[in-house]
Amino acid sequence: MERLLVLVRHGQSEWNLKNLFTGWKDVDLTDKGVAEAISAGKKLKDEGLRFDACYTSALKRAQRTLDLMLAELGQNDLPITRDQALNERDYGDLVGLNKDDAREKWGDEQVHVWRRSYDVPPPGGESLKDTAARVLPYFKEHILPRVLGGERILVSAHGNSLRALIMDLEKMSGEEIVKRELGTGVPMIYRLNEDASVAEYRDLKG
Repeated sequence: MERLLVLVRHGQSEWNLKNLFTGWKDVDLTDKGVAEAISAGKKLKDEGLRFDACYTSALKRAQRTLDLMLAELGQNDLPITRDQALNERDYGDLVGLNKDDAREKWGDEQVHVWRRSYDVPPPGGESLKDTAARVLPYFKEHILPRVLGGERILVSAHGNSLRALIMDLEKMSGEEIVKRELGTGVPMIYRLNEDASVAEYRDLKG
């Protein structure tokens, strides 16, 4: 039994490029982001990976990344579940602000705390802890049982919703996971043991 789970952060978005806080704002991929998604699909195909079902967020940058990967895999007919439980962290009052402008307004230290602490939310938004409280129950109810049952599942989501999953899979602390950098369009391949512990992990960078 394979118990395969592949996580992919969406390709570069228009607001990633502009250095803006994005959160739940529904922005599209850049040309580079499209290329990253296509490349991710090719890497998965080169690995000989096939999937039984897919999950993604309610935001088009993740959905489009998934569609482009599936096109490369020749698996456009796979069942896709879209749910806002997998959405990016909500940055609240920071959404749409340039990160440099935010630093000028609130100071480097405060913005760093909002971005890189585990449990301090920005004004009107979610901390990573809040995001995990939304993502993990969904993962454990809908996705993990399918993986443990032998299905091969592909998830296209966001930096912070995926950090929440990785934190749980790899049994990391909140302080450890906030330091984990996730590249755009980089497949992360997990093979799980029957108790949901990680049997094997590798990513397809480069």
